[in-house]
Amino acid sequence: MSEDMEKRSRFGKRRRENAPKGTKKRREVWVTAEEEAQLLIRAEREGVTVPKLLISAATSDAVETPTERRAIVAELMAVHTLLGRVSNNVNQIARHANAGDEFPKDAAAALAYVREVAQRIDATVEGINP
Repeated sequence: MSEDMEKRSRFGKRRRENAPKGTKKRREVWVTAEEEAQLLIRAEREGVTVPKLLISAATSDAVETPTERRAIVAELMAVHTLLGRVSNNVNQIARHANAGDEFPKDAAAALAYVREVAQRIDATVEGINP
């Protein structure tokens, strides 16, 4: 093998290794012109072919599916609603505490709920892949 071919095979694009029992399935994917452009740009940026990009994206555990993404968005929306409710409760407690000398009895429960919501926010954010 010439030195030029050796350098190209070490640093350039290569075919992936043959599967031990051979390729069993072939998949065809139809994409729009916009999707094709996005695939080409991403593959070029990653330094791989489009089929390799699609295979690695589909088989990676780090990638979230659309269903998982919708579940995360739904959870974040629910947390947003809870945060609004908790904020309202804390404001009512503060208003009551500032009006008199007595601290409300249910303030401790409201503050415990604030901590619970904060932990839920932390868990949801940690569940999101960067």
